[in-house]
Amino acid sequence: MPDTTRSDPATARAERAYLARGRYRFRLACLAFALSFILIGARLVTLGFAGTGPSPGGLYDISSTVHRPDILDRDGRLLATDIKGATLYADPQRVIDVDELAEQVSSAFPDVKARELRARLKAGGRFVRIKRELTPKQQAEIHELGLPGLAFIEEYRRVYPSGATASHVVGLVDVDNKGLAGIEKFIDDNPQLTMAGDEAVTLSLDLGVQHVLREELGRAIATYRAKAAAGMVIDVHSGEVVALVSLPDYDPNRREQALDKDRLNRIGFGVYEMGSVFKVFTVAGVLDLGLASLRSSYDASSPIHYASFTIDDFHGKKRRLSVPEVFIYSSNIGAAKMALDMGVDRHRKFLKKLGLLSQIPTELGDSAAPIVPAHWQKLNTMTIAFGHGLSVTPLQLAAASLPLFNGGVAVNPTFLPRSREEGMEAGPRVLKRDTSVAMLKLMRLNVLKGTAKRAEAEGYRVGGKTGTAEKVVGGRYSTSA
Repeated sequence: MPDTTRSDPATARAERAYLARGRYRFRLACLAFALSFILIGARLVTLGFAGTGPSPGGLYDISSTVHRPDILDRDGRLLATDIKGATLYADPQRVIDVDELAEQVSSAFPDVKARELRARLKAGGRFVRIKRELTPKQQAEIHELGLPGLAFIEEYRRVYPSGATASHVVGLVDVDNKGLAGIEKFIDDNPQLTMAGDEAVTLSLDLGVQHVLREELGRAIATYRAKAAAGMVIDVHSGEVVALVSLPDYDPNRREQALDKDRLNRIGFGVYEMGSVFKVFTVAGVLDLGLASLRSSYDASSPIHYASFTIDDFHGKKRRLSVPEVFIYSSNIGAAKMALDMGVDRHRKFLKKLGLLSQIPTELGDSAAPIVPAHWQKLNTMTIAFGHGLSVTPLQLAAASLPLFNGGVAVNPTFLPRSREEGMEAGPRVLKRDTSVAMLKLMRLNVLKGTAKRAEAEGYRVGGKTGTAEKVVGGRYSTSA
């Protein structure tokens, strides 16, 4: 009879294999359980962090807009700064009832249309911005609604304490706090300024001078019933723009105003024929080239006839005029003959050397391009001599004038601080010093005895040159417009 108390070898091996498979399955089950626990835990942690934002009434302590540096005038007065504000948004994946939320929010904010909000929420995604710049009271009202899926996020909003006063220089930003124009755009285009943190950007502007200039131009518009006016104050040695105003301007706190084409910055982007103001360059040209001196004279007794054109003086003296007389009586005939002495090529090269035939680069961007004759001929030279036939921006006119007043050095305008030494060292010499001295004398003489007598101001040595442009109507210069 067989011994049933002893297992044969095959049975023993089978039992060991069964136990081994059991232990393996147990370990696999433990591993699967552990992995499931880890995944569930990680999801809970994720939801926990996410819940601090989209939970009803939650507030992200972060900003979705860029923090910008303050902008100051030369004396530290605030021109632009950031303030924090709350923005209401929704996480569509956490919204329980889209229709209810849309109706409730639209009821709280009539400018938020329920139909449009409903469509945006149903489009999916995790972030739907609803309304910016909420007041604390409005935030409290949303809190009280207790609607799942609504939350707030902190965003920076740009404000301009001086309003429209320096708008064409400071510029403005869009709703996402990104620079659109002016120094604001310059900051975005220069990462070293954007990354400077809380370090402010200081300008060359003087807010006090800016106010005065703006008020005076406003009075001029009212007095002469003008459509627009523009002016600037610039340091002739450093090139610093101390004030720049172009009216009508806009309030950068109301960015929609900037879209009005009539609010163009005419100093940098308006292109005009400058009229008799251009005679300063004509006189400077013949003096600098050695073609005339202050003792020279030109025959202005009769008009110049060229082809079908006639060049005459508005209040002609009908006699020979000295160089100072050509200047202070603003003789078109004398200026045209000076330009003829220079010749077409030398005249064009002289104006080019002063920067009148190219754009002027500044922190506000390049100025508008001048309108230059396609075929510069003898007649062009004669008419450009007294400011007809070449259109430039007022900024180009100012920049080209600097060498006439500072000793002959070309200095590029800037809206950032620059010392007089830095300005004079950076620019090339484009005129002889004697030419600059002579032009200063002529400008002063013009205020004392010439067409600019009304510019005289007690306590100041004022110099200047008047100019009157003519409008082009129907392709011809108008005598009445």
